[in-house]
Amino acid sequence: MWVAVDAMSGDYGPECIVEGAVLAVREYGLSVSLVGDEQEILDLLLKYEYDTEKIRVIHSTEIIGMNDSPSIAVRAMEDSSVVKAVRLVAEKECIGVFSPGNTGATMAAALLHLGRIPGVLRPPIAAPIPREEGAPVLLLDAGANVDCKPEYLAQFAVMGEIYSREVLGVAKPKVGILSNGEEDKKGNAATVRAFEILKKIPFNFIGNVEGRDLYGSGRDVDVVVCDGFTGNIVLKATEGLAKSIFNVLKNSIRQSSLAQTGALLLKSTFTAVKKRLDYAEYGGALLLGVEGICMIGHGSSNALAVKNAVRVITECAKHGINESIAKKIGEFRALMGES
Repeated sequence: MWVAVDAMSGDYGPECIVEGAVLAVREYGLSVSLVGDEQEILDLLLKYEYDTEKIRVIHSTEIIGMNDSPSIAVRAMEDSSVVKAVRLVAEKECIGVFSPGNTGATMAAALLHLGRIPGVLRPPIAAPIPREEGAPVLLLDAGANVDCKPEYLAQFAVMGEIYSREVLGVAKPKVGILSNGEEDKKGNAATVRAFEILKKIPFNFIGNVEGRDLYGSGRDVDVVVCDGFTGNIVLKATEGLAKSIFNVLKNSIRQSSLAQTGALLLKSTFTAVKKRLDYAEYGGALLLGVEGICMIGHGSSNALAVKNAVRVITECAKHGINESIAKKIGEFRALMGES
């Protein structure tokens, strides 16, 4: 079960990507295809000891930058690392792909070369958000579809429920729609209509949820759906707030009487908190609903993120998440009277 990894597109170059691939092989025994400049990657691999049967290098000559137009670049730069990595999945050489590069380019390449699972209207980005305890809340769409019809939101809920249950290990995920109030009629026209659709689906739909519910401070919810415009703002605001709170706490302790005596005592607590809030623990965000498994990483993905991305992609394949999505979307369409 090989996982294709775009080794050239991250903010830090291939160093972190290669290290993460080695960690995935060492710790989990997984198999990784690193796509990028062959000589540069091979030179970096010389620094490590690993099972050489489990890492292979696929040469590519181009890199799609963060500022490149996704749709144009994906078609014009066929030998780019992200396109070549996606094509390995399309050609059944790999089970999934991870890229920490241009999000739009990764999505465009996936849609062009992998296509959608039959019946899926729009693939959403599913981003895990840590909360006070338990598995993370799954937020989708986190940026793939700015404008959404009610039917899109309903399908996002179906796909998110499957991911939460089969990969994140939530026995009976509670599904909600992000809105400006818990009352049934709250929200815009799309969310109100999506609410009515989701009431008919046989899973644990709890209705509207509010922003505070994402973090375990209100209603208990496991999957939260919204349009990609809202979801992307929520995701980035969450990342920024978590970082700010962590920095405020560190600076406050340094300036207090605890700086000398209490800092060591608090170190393990801070380490645990940082680990819980670190996006790298989840690898990245899955683009659900495409044929093959596609994970989009943060531009600043480190070795830990790469290692966990390879792990999550492999888990998705083992759990047959795409087969489950195809089956449930078919049932959803039948329920809605669609052919």
